[in-house]
Amino acid sequence: CVPCEGGIPAFDISEIHKYLKKVDGWDVLEDSKKNFYIEKNFKFNNYSESEQFILKVGKIAEAEGHHPDINFGWGYAKIKISTHAIKGLAESDFILAAKIDKI
Repeated sequence: CVPCEGGIPAFDISEIHKYLKKVDGWDVLEDSKKNFYIEKNFKFNNYSESEQFILKVGKIAEAEGHHPDINFGWGYAKIKISTHAIKGLAESDFILAAKIDKI
């Protein structure tokens, strides 16, 4: 995963779908400004399991220099990934998703 500082175009929807096949259970969504992102919901048995998962995601994100939006609570976590510098998705977003899936 290589941090993106801009200067490249975001993936179009056809490119997104090529990479989406390489990750498991991630949804492609679009924000109010028509920028694409991927998101996945994770389920756990309790708050502690959710918290432990998020701590592992945080370590990966910091090591990769690529930081997703995270929402979590008792029994759940939601991860949203995009590359803010290009206002969309790039290869590094899918690499981060695949690494999160391995947790």
